[in-house]
Order: sequence, then C-alpha cells, then structure tokens
Amino acid sequence: MTKIVLMIPLLLFASAAAAQDNAQQSACARDVSRFCRAKMNDGDMVVLGCLKENRSKLSKACSKVLAENNQ
Repeated sequence: MTKIVLMIPLLLFASAAAAQDNAQQSACARDVSRFCRAKMNDGDMVVLGCLKENRSKLSKACSKVLAENNQ
C-alpha cells in the first residue's frame, strides 16, 4: 500500500511535465513548420538551431519558450 501512495506524486509530476512539454511543442509548432520545415527530419537539435536562426521572426509564444529554456 505504501508503494502505491509513494508512486502517486511521481505519476502526477510526470504527467505535469508531459503536459508542459506538449504546451511548449504546441507553442513552436507553427514556427517550425513555417521556418524549419526542410529540417524537421534532421533531429531536434537541428530544428532548435533553425528556430534560433529565425528568432526575430518567431511568434511571441515560441520566443518565450526558447527564453524559458535558456535557448
């Protein structure tokens, strides 16, 4: 019983983290498809580099996500 009680906070934390990741991805999805479509299959770091290269053109939401993640 104690194992179940201890796992509940871990599951809640994991689901909250996943929800935040989804929100961050959603914030930049349009910018990725607009500015980095040709690089989408090259990996996350390449797409991140592309977003950084186009920082001045990004939506406010995506710019905020990059800033919050020290990018």
